Amino acid sequence: MAIIPTVRCRRMKTSIAFYTKVLDFECVEYGGDGDPTFSVLMRGGSLLCLSSHGGDGTFGQAILVLTDNVDALFRRFRTRGLKTPGNPDAPTEVHEGPINQSWGTRELYVDDPDGNTIRFVQGFGFTPSAQGNA
Repeated sequence: MAIIPTVRCRRMKTSIAFYTKVLDFECVEYGGDGDPTFSVLMRGGSLLCLSSHGGDGTFGQAILVLTDNVDALFRRFRTRGLKTPGNPDAPTEVHEGPINQSWGTRELYVDDPDGNTIRFVQGFGFTPSAQGNA
């Protein structure tokens, strides 16, 4: 069984550019530039759907992406244009840099252009690289 989240977006072309050029997703099915539309992305063998259709999800949701190295992702994303307010190395603020959580994970929270949060999480209890999710 596979569970595939659908993330709501306003402008498909803008969202596809962000997810593929900054966050390492691959677009495997593009619905086109005319909204509303639907597209499918892949990262590390897992699928994520983007939809600009009114009834598909709500803005502001959070999606978890497991990874082996949050810090390496953060550095790579910043070289690709990920904007971070304030000090990018501040360990206590989400959306600015990797943070050690009290529950034992290290996390990086990234907002997409529509205010949805992608949480890159290291140390979730199993190794994502065994499943191809680096």
